[in-house]
Amino acid sequence: MSLIKSISGIRGTIGGRPGDALTPVDVVKFAAAYGSWIHARKGKKIVIGRDARLSGEMVSSLVASTLLGLGLDVIDVGLSTTPTVEMMVPKWKAAGGIILTASHNPAQWNALKLLNEKGEFISAADGVAILAQASKEDFEFAEVTHLGKYSQVSNAIQLHIEQVKKYKWVDVDAIRKAKFKVVVDAVNSTGGIAIPELLKALGVKTVKKLNCEPTGKFAHNPEPLPEHLKGISSEVKKGRYDLGIVVDPDVDRLALIQEDGKPFGEEYTLVAVADFILTKKKGSSVSNLSSTRALRDITEKAGGSYHAAAVGEVNVVTKMKEVKAVIGGEGNGGIIVPDFHYGRDALIGVALFLTHLAKSRMKASELRKTYPQYFISKNKIELTPSINVDQVLSRIREQYAKEKISTIDGVKIDFEQRLEWVHLRKSNTEPIIRVYAESATEVSANALAKKMLEDLARAAGIA
Repeated sequence: MSLIKSISGIRGTIGGRPGDALTPVDVVKFAAAYGSWIHARKGKKIVIGRDARLSGEMVSSLVASTLLGLGLDVIDVGLSTTPTVEMMVPKWKAAGGIILTASHNPAQWNALKLLNEKGEFISAADGVAILAQASKEDFEFAEVTHLGKYSQVSNAIQLHIEQVKKYKWVDVDAIRKAKFKVVVDAVNSTGGIAIPELLKALGVKTVKKLNCEPTGKFAHNPEPLPEHLKGISSEVKKGRYDLGIVVDPDVDRLALIQEDGKPFGEEYTLVAVADFILTKKKGSSVSNLSSTRALRDITEKAGGSYHAAAVGEVNVVTKMKEVKAVIGGEGNGGIIVPDFHYGRDALIGVALFLTHLAKSRMKASELRKTYPQYFISKNKIELTPSINVDQVLSRIREQYAKEKISTIDGVKIDFEQRLEWVHLRKSNTEPIIRVYAESATEVSANALAKKMLEDLARAAGIA
């Protein structure tokens, strides 16, 4: 059993003993801490929504009842997506929102993800305050005459889709005229509601649904990685479809399958959308330190400037605001279009990618070849608890002092002349260093990662 408390929320496996997993007791305690924080800010109204995982209804009921007990009003959008809830918070002038989803984690997991009044993930400082309040169990519930009011809204996804259609650079006519044939894999969660409805609204000619029943019984590992997408890859190629669209359970990550059945590359979802946006508006782009260099390349080619942020959506959003970026996101298929809303959103990503594909008059595989080619190798090294991980990273930093180094999130080493980089990030919960290495080919990326793993072992004294 697992329970992980962080500044962005709480997640864990369902079942077990309080404090060891995400039990009803833990859900109520954390929801009460968040609700008390909202109360202290003079807030009154909270939007909640959930993905389709098996525990969703139970967790949602607990959260809603707890908030009502604090005297807060709850607007429940039911089965929804993370970006939909994010958009509804400011639309309805709510004081915050809670998304009940464990994102790409397996079915036994669930989580409470916390939003502020802007529909954005809470800051680190606010997260610390809420965790402290939960730890102290410092709650005061309302008297019976001051309980909150509960209401349900069933059309939040449709409202979201309408906003996507209205976005200035989404061209519904171009998409309709392209007569695309598309396959959707939504891993039996709420993307099975949202993405087919979106495609219909955009005028997509043919939509084949795979795993689009929101039962919460995930048909495969819900993380949209190539090794989990063999079914849709085969279907796209066999049925001569133009594109495959894959989303994770809460629909904030987008992966694409080319017409030849090969993955477009999760890292390149953001690159393609950024390429399109930067033809419309010159400006800056942002991604996290573990994302492909290709975004930097296409941004600079378009006359803009690229900026890197620490890993985590809230960090990317903070940097985007700082540099007034016109596009940003993360290499896991997370696209953030700032003048739409500051959150990863697969729906706006789908609409912009289809517009780009339609206007380019290329096949997906042909469009992919227009971008710089890089490969990322992802690895990790496990250390013993007695090893000082910070000291190991410090030794690596000294070893590569002549290279360009960033320390805003672990250690990132840029080998500028070779167009390669390595990012080393320590785990906050266990003695592990994650190693991400990017190079021009898969062979050279793996070789670079292997070299760094050997250097880390020597620095840790375990070589």
